Amino acid sequence: MSDAVETPRTHFIRQIIEADLASGRCSRVVTRFPPEPNGYLHIGHAKSIVLNFGLAESFGGLCNLRFDDTNPHKENIEYVEAIKRDVRWLGYDWGDRLYFASDYFEQLYQFALELIEKGLAYVCDLSVEEIRAYRGTLTKPGRNSPWRERSVEENLDLFKRMRAGEFPDGSRTLRAKIDMASPNINLRDPVLYRIKRGVIHHQTGNAWCLYPTYDYTHPISDALEGVTHSLCTLEFEDHRPLYDWVIEHVSVPSRPRQYEFSRLNLEYTVMSKRRLTELVEEGYVKGWDDPRLPTLAGLRRRGYTPESIRAFCERIGVTRADNRVEMAMLESAIREDLEAKAPRRLAVLYPLRVTLIDYPEGASEWLELPNHPKDPAQGTRLVPFGRTLYIDRRDFAEHPPKGFKRLVPGGEVRLRGAYVIRAEEMIKDETGAIVELRCTLDLNTLGKDPEGRKVKGVIQWVSAEHAIPAEIRLYDRLFKVPMPGAKGDWRADLNADSLKVIAESLVEPSLKTVEPGARFQFEREGYFVVDPDSTPERPVFNLSVGLRDTWGRQS
Repeated sequence: MSDAVETPRTHFIRQIIEADLASGRCSRVVTRFPPEPNGYLHIGHAKSIVLNFGLAESFGGLCNLRFDDTNPHKENIEYVEAIKRDVRWLGYDWGDRLYFASDYFEQLYQFALELIEKGLAYVCDLSVEEIRAYRGTLTKPGRNSPWRERSVEENLDLFKRMRAGEFPDGSRTLRAKIDMASPNINLRDPVLYRIKRGVIHHQTGNAWCLYPTYDYTHPISDALEGVTHSLCTLEFEDHRPLYDWVIEHVSVPSRPRQYEFSRLNLEYTVMSKRRLTELVEEGYVKGWDDPRLPTLAGLRRRGYTPESIRAFCERIGVTRADNRVEMAMLESAIREDLEAKAPRRLAVLYPLRVTLIDYPEGASEWLELPNHPKDPAQGTRLVPFGRTLYIDRRDFAEHPPKGFKRLVPGGEVRLRGAYVIRAEEMIKDETGAIVELRCTLDLNTLGKDPEGRKVKGVIQWVSAEHAIPAEIRLYDRLFKVPMPGAKGDWRADLNADSLKVIAESLVEPSLKTVEPGARFQFEREGYFVVDPDSTPERPVFNLSVGLRDTWGRQS
């Protein structure tokens, strides 16, 4: 990975690892990032990626990328490739340690036979609904399955026939024999295997009709890979006793330990894969890489940098306390990163024609403007200037509000990097709308204010002759409220103004040949990225983030 964006903050997991190394419990740290390939990664996964790969890097260890592909009904190779792409984009490399839980299907099956032979697992004929009914509640113990006391020989025979495909889906499961009266419901004879016939697995094809559950697969996969610290979010805390039970009762080569940390909850969005899938499949957004989504693909298309996401993950820290992070923290991270990196460019989102009546007709000149006002190393570019310009119509007010510092009738304003102009006349159409300003300019004010007076306002402009038509997409928060769905249907909290497309914008000519992914600051507007939909004839720019917290500005 490239140089860390921030010094890693200490936290309880880092302290555990330091103690384990000092005591000799492990000599080399091995972590893993274990996504299920049933959707695209989101910002919450980024927290786990940065934690797992970051800890391994800090302690000179290894981090594996392992796909938890035990549910072929929802998984496919598209998600596998998208996840690999996102992890690489964040700046991490798993080397030759790419694994799939399906790599271990045969070993997992053999360990299941071992549990049966030890009298610790049995084939159960209860349906899913019956298993749920027998399980009991948090205050009421469960009941033993009628099939719990089958002999070892019968269980072995039935389990092998389950693998052979003799039984229909849902007719039988393999369950661990633990304790139906346990206060931890996860230990009430959990299901280890279920039958899924006729499903094509993206890695194993139709070789299997018997699939292990996550709670059974995960600890064994960790142990087979030599993982020392298995890091999960807090919802898996109650599953840890089952994790330990599996490790204790099968002959795996190592003894990993599980530790839990709080998941990332981000305001104004949803982080559930199910909700994200519904947003995509129901057409509320335009695919998994829609810039309004918290997916890494969406954030990348919106112009977020891997450095900004890593910095954000470091800043929010790692704790065991549930928390909800303000969207402003994420926006601040990208704003700070792009402030130093993004070249400045001139863009007019809502064009208003300006004619400089005392500038010679047919004349033009090229002005040298800095690419970054605080970084001379980024160089300069030439911007054309002529008699006819466009400014943003928001930068002129016939009846200005108090404190308005831009152009007004009879007032002066500086054109960024160019001259001071004065509004002399307004041209209106038959509806009374202003369609053109006729202005004068002072040719002695290039780079300096008029003698004896200070011009406070500075506005953007483009040459009418040279400007490039562009499409500007203004993205706002996907939801209107910090906690979507807290008071009912989460769909009712969707922000109808989360995307506004401006088709008539104009940008300076240097932006004609930019490549998708290039980032710029449109002065006084915000940070923008070139969208993959761009063409040289019509570039498309996505708003990454405003120059400050502009929530609601585009409504």
